[in-house]
Amino acid sequence: MKTLKSRFQSLKIQFYTVLLVAITIFSCNSRTGNYVCTPCDLKCDELTFYEPGICPHCKMDLIKNNNIIKEERQVLNDVTIKTGSGSFLIEGGIGNKENTIQVYYHKPENFTANSEILLVIPGAGRNGNTYRDSWIEESEKKSILILSPMYPEKHYNFDAYHLGGVIKNSNLYDCIERVEGANKIMLNEDKLRFNLNPNANEWLFNDFDRIFDVAVNVLQSKQTSYNLFGHSAGGHILHRFVLFQEHTKAKNILASNASFYTLPNFENSFPFGLKNTPVNNVFLKNAFKKKLVVFLGELDNENETRGSFLESKTANQQGHHRLERGAYFFEQAKEMAKKLNTTFNWELKIIPEVGHDYKNMGFAASRYLYKQYNFIIKS
Repeated sequence: MKTLKSRFQSLKIQFYTVLLVAITIFSCNSRTGNYVCTPCDLKCDELTFYEPGICPHCKMDLIKNNNIIKEERQVLNDVTIKTGSGSFLIEGGIGNKENTIQVYYHKPENFTANSEILLVIPGAGRNGNTYRDSWIEESEKKSILILSPMYPEKHYNFDAYHLGGVIKNSNLYDCIERVEGANKIMLNEDKLRFNLNPNANEWLFNDFDRIFDVAVNVLQSKQTSYNLFGHSAGGHILHRFVLFQEHTKAKNILASNASFYTLPNFENSFPFGLKNTPVNNVFLKNAFKKKLVVFLGELDNENETRGSFLESKTANQQGHHRLERGAYFFEQAKEMAKKLNTTFNWELKIIPEVGHDYKNMGFAASRYLYKQYNFIIKS
């Protein structure tokens, strides 16, 4: 009797196992699903799913199938911006023309020639598509055109992306070591070598005005300026954009949750300071007149484990977590502006109950930029 019962239980388990596998295969491979994996160049790009969530294979976000425009259908510099979500392909900037940039956009239903334009700069994942997706609801509510450029890591490494192309030919990857079981990366500054790139025309920062101009021309927009929001690696880029880019059409620049900063001083060498860079006191005065908002999450502190966090002897002088380092950067800038006896238009904003989270920081950025002050922001 026990033997028959055991065999029955075994067959029952096998039946449910086969059934579960069949359901999984059907749900993944059915071509009628509305959601697909964020393009990752793996086999799961061919699967579809019935619900949003995380791809079980590559762990990328699942997004709506109609939000993807296949790259092979796009023609370089042939820009069309239709209502809804899509993307277009443009050439890279001077010195990088062959390294194309895919710009993900969302044009709201109620878009007009007077609608605001926002560039959203992604983090280290370079996921312009999901950063764009996180702004769709705000785009529709507030009639904002969203533009989020994706810079492939194979063409735009840490030097070119996080550091804006101000340096090149660094041996950074030979100088870092990941801490096992943590989000920390240890940098040996004594080993670090690089060449400064004195040609400002080759810096990444020039792309932002260019992308804005492309959209304005295609849509016959009446806008003459735009806003910028960048999180994590995007925050790296945007605070350096303010320091190094002499002229820009950007009006509000929100640099969010960078892991370390280029301080506005001439004592520290780049990337931690401005020593031996083209920036001088005249540049700094110009930078302090821009509208930079150091936009920080209150919970992006010592307990936060998301995103990579660089540690080194100089970086650690800025603080021991992103919140501390962002506040330190702001205070150092304020002090330097006082020494230079110049206008200081920067702001420090701390978002309560938010950590290293691009979606919630983006939501707070929308409320800040588009004047909804019915929520708490700490200065």
